[in-house]
Parts: sequence; structure tokens; C-alpha cells
Amino acid sequence: MEQASFAAGCFWGVEAAFRQLRGIASTTVGYSGGNVPNPTYERVCSNTTGHAETVLVEFDPAVISYEQLLETFWNCHDPTQRNRQGPDVGTQYRSAIFYHTPEQHAAAVRSKEDLERSGKHRRPIVTEITPATSFYRAEEYHQQYLEKRGQASCHVP
Repeated sequence: MEQASFAAGCFWGVEAAFRQLRGIASTTVGYSGGNVPNPTYERVCSNTTGHAETVLVEFDPAVISYEQLLETFWNCHDPTQRNRQGPDVGTQYRSAIFYHTPEQHAAAVRSKEDLERSGKHRRPIVTEITPATSFYRAEEYHQQYLEKRGQASCHVP
């Protein structure tokens, strides 16, 4: 198994998008990319921790490739919106790929460049591509939030 980490707005919808894919062993929502250890949801929402709402994906690369995960990432949000997705505003909702290996870094950069060249978006892509650092699991009520409520998604990107 391998791990991948993505931030694309509210982690509830992002997690739901990845959980639908064959080859995903598990997903965990939490906080990454900031400078405050063990943050709470309330603290992250204060926009003072530097953390983004992030989904940690454990996947089987024999079944699904990292490139396929990147496709899902790009398609589940608007990567041209800085520090927001839909009605959610703040640095915790930024678009980011937290890579775990040099190969993931190269694939993420390549996929971002390909998307920019494709002309799909009229505005520049603002997605950060940075090394994965500490990941802090979110509170239990956030885990598989939509699934627990019988919902497939929380909004249309």
C-alpha cells in the first residue's frame, strides 16, 4: 500500500470522491501543511494554524495509479480558486497536493502542467505542490461524514 495526501476544499466531499474509487484501502480526513501541532477543527477554522483540510488516501498501486488519484483530485474541485472552494473561504480550504515520494512530486508537477496546457480552466491553477509533513487526524465525527449521512457529495465543484 502507498499513501497520498490531497487538500481541495472541505474534506468531506474530497474524501467521498476518493472512497468511490476501486483500489482505495482507506481514507482519513485531517489537517496538514500548517505549523501548529495537534490542531482541532475549531483552531483550523480560525485561519491561524496554516493547516489545510486534507484527505490521506491509502491505495493499492497495483489496482489504481497515483496518476488516477491526481485525475480525481483535479476533477473534484476548482484548482483556480485561492483559499476557497464554493462558499468555504480560508487558507484551510486551499488546493494542495502533499507528496510523499519524489515520484509523486514529479507526477503531480507533470499533471498540473498538463492541466494548465489543456485550456480547461480560464484562470491560472493555484494548487500548491509541497512535501507531506505531519498529518493530524480530524475528530471522529468528520471521518466519512457524508457516508454516515447517506450523502454522495456536499456540493458541485
